[in-house]
Amino acid sequence: MEPLIDAVLKVTATYGTDDIMLPIDTPLVTESEWLAQIGEVLRADHGIEPRLTSLADAWFDGREANHEWAGHLRALRGQGFFVGLLSNMVPAWDDHWRRMIDPAAHFDEVVLSFEVGCRKPGREIFELAVRRSGVPASRSIFVDDLARNCEGAEAAGWRAVRFTDTAQAITALGEHLKVRTP
Repeated sequence: MEPLIDAVLKVTATYGTDDIMLPIDTPLVTESEWLAQIGEVLRADHGIEPRLTSLADAWFDGREANHEWAGHLRALRGQGFFVGLLSNMVPAWDDHWRRMIDPAAHFDEVVLSFEVGCRKPGREIFELAVRRSGVPASRSIFVDDLARNCEGAEAAGWRAVRFTDTAQAITALGEHLKVRTP
């Protein structure tokens, strides 16, 4: 595992970042090109012949949609709230998540990093989401499992809920929206 981490960090650095997902979810490079570059480093620096084909299969294998959270989002939309999805997404992974959940049934708008060329936690993606939704930043609430993404939303003028588990997120979001949770 250590040689792989070393190779990923080396390749990532060539893109001027230490965020390993940035090169492939904005995208600066395709996932297959990125994996090939990692493979070159593994061969040259560690004498390892890798078999890297896709991270999507490993990431999504056995992963289920959070049906309780999805149902809550549908219920909020049914009450007239604007519900959007803002995600750092690798282009090759797009079909995987769409098989898990129907975006049209759950979201009024979907903003994916690979389509717009910017990503969380950067201010630019939050400003774009405000323009697309028509909901001012001061009235927008962002829910994410990563603290740095929540901090990015707050820096852009949004309120944020750190998702640690479904019940906690539903309760916290309900407090922000001033609605009862089931």
